[in-house]
Amino acid sequence: MTEINDRPLVAIGAPDAAVDTRGRPLLDLRISVMDRCNFRCPYCMPRETFGDGYRFLPATDRLSFDEIVRLARRFVVEGVRKIRLTGGEPLLRSGLPDLVGELSAIDGIEDLALTTNGVLLAQHAAELAAQGLSRVTVSLDSIVPETFRRMSGGFDGLDRVLDGIRAALEAGLAPVKVNAVVQRGINDAEVLDLARHFRGSGVTVRFIEYMDVGNRNDWRPGRVVPARELRDRIGAAWPLEALAPAQTGEVAERYAYADGGGEVGFIASVTQPFCGGCTRARISSDGVFYTCLFAATGTDFRAAIRSGASDGELGRMIRATWQARADRYSELRGRETAVPERKIEMYYIGG
Repeated sequence: MTEINDRPLVAIGAPDAAVDTRGRPLLDLRISVMDRCNFRCPYCMPRETFGDGYRFLPATDRLSFDEIVRLARRFVVEGVRKIRLTGGEPLLRSGLPDLVGELSAIDGIEDLALTTNGVLLAQHAAELAAQGLSRVTVSLDSIVPETFRRMSGGFDGLDRVLDGIRAALEAGLAPVKVNAVVQRGINDAEVLDLARHFRGSGVTVRFIEYMDVGNRNDWRPGRVVPARELRDRIGAAWPLEALAPAQTGEVAERYAYADGGGEVGFIASVTQPFCGGCTRARISSDGVFYTCLFAATGTDFRAAIRSGASDGELGRMIRATWQARADRYSELRGRETAVPERKIEMYYIGG
């Protein structure tokens, strides 16, 4: 079994997974079902760019549910075992529980998850669980109303997000995770507040280093708070015990509270890049296959499907694209040659 950074790469259940130029298998697929969002987070969709007049994809340009399911089946044949639905905000896509039901019925999918901002989660959690969704991750950068409003682009919906998290727990969409992007001088002083709020609740908070995704998020190295600093700060308040990775390709360093208060995670994507163990592929809402979150170009599967490509042809496209993959942007960050002229925006392919 090949190992990179002491992590096994070929997962049980996917012995024939497509492997890229660095020995990384194709195991995880993130599918963006919607490019629109009801937030305007400054690091993803700043309001000054994505205002009322911004033109998102027309419905006919997005992959249909039938097209998504067809692609998902082909990706499973090529090794994928985990699928995550993303956006934009995926719960803005009408009928999303129906798509969840179709995907959950695909033989070979071992984990079907959803990333959401949580505002619409309370009204959908029970149906999503009934249709086969395994678990949910909620993006929530602050538990302080004023900071939440600032980081969501002016949205006054913190209570609705918290209601959505409770509904997910009640529906059994566990483990429920909260992802918090931490920025120096913006929400880093509230890290303990967020950790304290969810300690003992069954929710795992994962603190994420601020990344230079896309072209419009005003990323500056000085705003990155190293995961090590966050871990030390939380550990000083509540002693932590390191946990082993739960699964292949896991990006978060996991810790348990020594007093039994649950679990917390840290994603050090800037200071400790994990490109060497990345097993993730992404499909945008208009059907473009990207092999990296920081990609500049991708492979158009919507055009192939709508021009009559067979399942076999789609499978060969998937395998060929992945086998040519050499992405390691985060390992090269800061070098002039590492930065594409124009990276894909995060709202377009999910985080």
